[in-house]
Amino acid sequence: MVMKRFILTSALLLSLSTLAACGNTSGDRAASGAGIGAGVGALGGFLVGAPLAGALIGGAVGAGTGALTDNNQVNLGRPIWR
Repeated sequence: MVMKRFILTSALLLSLSTLAACGNTSGDRAASGAGIGAGVGALGGFLVGAPLAGALIGGAVGAGTGALTDNNQVNLGRPIWR
């Protein structure tokens, strides 16, 4: 059971990390990175018993990653909220 959960979580983290910086502006990238990072961090934190801490750390890392990238590095198109 634990190994199955680990594999599922790893696959989810890998797939979500590819979306960590979507958007055209640095603000869009930071917002989407924060949301995705918080979700992934909460899931990872849930597995170790600290979902809130995981969400906070994941959100901060995702926002930083999104803000520090530009269109030439990762461009997944227009964000859904635009």
